[in-house]
Amino acid sequence: KSGLDPGGAWHAWGMACLKAGNLTSAREKFNRCLKPPMDLNQLNHGSRLVQDVIQYLESTVKPVLITDDDYFATLRELEATLRTRSLSLEVMCEGKIQHNSYYQECLFYLHSYGTNLAIISFYMRHDCMREALLHLLNKESPSEVFIEGIFIPSYENGKLHMLENLLETIDPGLESWGVYLIAACKYLQRKNYYHILYELQQFMKDHVRAAMTCIRFFTHGAKSYTELGGKQMWLLKIKDHLKVYLQEVSRSSGRKKMAFTFRKKMSATDVSRHINTVDLQMEVTKFLHQCESSGASQMTDSSLPTLFGNNNMKMDVACKVILEGKNIEEGFGIAFRVLQDFQLEATEVYSRVAKQLVKQQKYSEIQQLLKCVNESGVAAKNDGDNIILNCLNEFKNIPAEDLDNLIQDMDSDENKIQAYLLCNKLRSAYLVSVRQERARAVQLVQRVRQLADSSGDHVVTAICAQWL
Repeated sequence: KSGLDPGGAWHAWGMACLKAGNLTSAREKFNRCLKPPMDLNQLNHGSRLVQDVIQYLESTVKPVLITDDDYFATLRELEATLRTRSLSLEVMCEGKIQHNSYYQECLFYLHSYGTNLAIISFYMRHDCMREALLHLLNKESPSEVFIEGIFIPSYENGKLHMLENLLETIDPGLESWGVYLIAACKYLQRKNYYHILYELQQFMKDHVRAAMTCIRFFTHGAKSYTELGGKQMWLLKIKDHLKVYLQEVSRSSGRKKMAFTFRKKMSATDVSRHINTVDLQMEVTKFLHQCESSGASQMTDSSLPTLFGNNNMKMDVACKVILEGKNIEEGFGIAFRVLQDFQLEATEVYSRVAKQLVKQQKYSEIQQLLKCVNESGVAAKNDGDNIILNCLNEFKNIPAEDLDNLIQDMDSDENKIQAYLLCNKLRSAYLVSVRQERARAVQLVQRVRQLADSSGDHVVTAICAQWL
């Protein structure tokens, strides 16, 4: 008569029927106020009214285990014990209570009015993980429901191994679970739970991704190669994963198609290349670890480069290896292999090293670097000259004697003249210029005269004028 919503009254009446133990009548009353959700896969446990019903039913039926202390139970506890037993409560070893009528009543309301997440969460609360997984599969629920309802509760309660065993029991190939497992991996990566991620990837036999996680374990948080030296076991694990993957690929190549659709794939060539990278990183780690331990290390870069980064980082590794040995020659061999294996721009790396040596005022080691470059067998004709020119472009204050020694080591007279002009050594530039073929010598001497004229060097201007 008053036009008020009768839903609240029906709900209260239904709850009263539940408390009185009249389950049939309660169903009838709740049918008038409870509605199924529009989307069964929404990430909540359904309406508050349904949750209240489930909460009451679950609080009514607690597993009861008889112990000697029951002789001292109060009358009220004894009465409660008898009442629950009369509902054919069966406490199983895992704590499951499927045979209890209140448990069945919960499932009735959940299946009629609850979401898939609510049903799955109910199963999980009552140690019915298998039922939760089967419900997820049968309803083809999205991966968010798996994460929220099954995966998170499993690892939070230390039941990840139980979950893995059940996934394998239901589908030994794990194909049915592929979407859910990949989603779980992404979730763990977002949360930075890399140890759980690694464990899951091993269970999935996803060896390529497991190897990638090992790379993170090796590189993350390390501030020195001494630290990386203590983490080399991860490099061995990377190799192990990649080798197992290669074996699996070769075994399955005879079959029509690999069944592992959700596991990361990689060509055998790429895997072999990665194994080679790991071997080289082990060599680099061992070498730089020794350098740091012996105190030979000079560089204090904040970032720690490894061969698992981009090409620029790999070039940093090559520079670091050349610079941190007892001398240039000691680390050059390893650095050269890095440059060759990753097809890096060698001249740029050598120029970086040379500039660093100038900063450290180790001019004689630049000459040693040039010797190693020339003896490597793959240097182009002007590589050594270009390395020196790159240095002179940046550093004008090299001591005269060291500067002359560097320029004298250059192969091409043209480059020597360019170097002298860069350093404003006009007399030396003139002396090399006049040794060239007559036509070219005229051009070069004219250029020297112009520079001498503009810089106010009257002596060199007069010499050039006289020669011309």
